[in-house]
Amino acid sequence: MKQIVVITPVPEIIESLIENSMLRQAVERKIVEFNILNLRDFAKGNYRQVDDEPFGGGDGMVMMAEPFFKAIEHSIELIGSTGTRIVYPSPQGVKWTHELALENSSVEKLIFICGHYKGIDERVIEKYVTHEYSIGDFVVTAGELPAMLLIDSIVRLIPGVLNKYESAMTDTFSADLLDAPYYTRPREIEGMKVPDVLLEGHHKKIEEWRKTERIKRTKKKRPDIWKKYKENSDSTEN
Repeated sequence: MKQIVVITPVPEIIESLIENSMLRQAVERKIVEFNILNLRDFAKGNYRQVDDEPFGGGDGMVMMAEPFFKAIEHSIELIGSTGTRIVYPSPQGVKWTHELALENSSVEKLIFICGHYKGIDERVIEKYVTHEYSIGDFVVTAGELPAMLLIDSIVRLIPGVLNKYESAMTDTFSADLLDAPYYTRPREIEGMKVPDVLLEGHHKKIEEWRKTERIKRTKKKRPDIWKKYKENSDSTEN
């Protein structure tokens, strides 16, 4: 069973997202076990303080090292240290991709650190963090959102989580091109009709249509992906 620990000062965010997504299905099917640790349980004082002003001055607050040290050590005691990745979602990390989600789906033990404010004390990163990942070139207000984006993209790729594993393998970014458009009932709404080819039941024609649409969509929406696809195709032909 995959072991995932999330360290956060607001565990209710993580718990809610797990409870209201397919992650709950992964738990119920005993494919993934989540341990949600409240960072404040590892802090000192009546107020369970987890942040303080940065040395050297400047605006904003920094999350303190000591609560993280204690929480991470507790996490390691829970799931063990062998093969464990300690992940910190950060704008300074490697940009997250489908390939990284697939790679991490085979890692049995993951600990996620949720940062806030200006970030976390650098000593936490130096001592514990094994992998930093970025969800894009922008900043959000709390680390719970990027952590759960990473976790969701990882867990859905584990066989047995989705009702049909093949569905995950045909999504956008699972292949070299963007995915084709999809339609469902009704066949027509406000004059907009489902393409006839999808109603004919001719599987080969449908696959050819979807391949054509994937190419058209990729060219239009993501020329960077199309360029890479063409380069790979040309090199294979040569």
